[in-house]
Amino acid sequence: MVTTMEGDARRKKILEILHEETLPISGTELAGRLGVSRQVIVQDIALLRATDKNILSTNKGYILFVEKLNRGRKRRTYKVKHADEAILDELNTIVDLGGKILDVVIEHDIYGQIAADLIINSRADAEAFVKQTVRYKTKPLNNLTYGVHFHTVEANSEEILERIADELDKKGYLIE
Repeated sequence: MVTTMEGDARRKKILEILHEETLPISGTELAGRLGVSRQVIVQDIALLRATDKNILSTNKGYILFVEKLNRGRKRRTYKVKHADEAILDELNTIVDLGGKILDVVIEHDIYGQIAADLIINSRADAEAFVKQTVRYKTKPLNNLTYGVHFHTVEANSEEILERIADELDKKGYLIE
């Protein structure tokens, strides 16, 4: 039986690991490092998030979102629409121009806002995301809103964000 003190110590260690890592780390890897089940890690992450720890859950694993790491970076949210076949092109367009795709958000008529953290930094990340949708036979969130969705994108400058907007517009993805 795990005592509260063991749980507190384990959660502290999870935070230390996430603080040291620059890339997302899977629940399975955390479980292996700490000698517990993946389900214990999922529960610990939920407890940490409930105490205002800013842990993002991505399709690649968990990552600690630390504002200081993003100091000086600019953000913009783009409203876009396209068919499923254009997902990879849309993501590649953004990362090729220097953007980091933080999330995808839809505005659903019944459920309201639904968001998922993506953290896509490169073409390899974009390809891995698309391959996962195929492998797991899932539909992207934008299917719930007839292709309309939003991406929060981070970049080093407003100029980069403007170039991304221009290119998304040229390709017919950007909507008002």
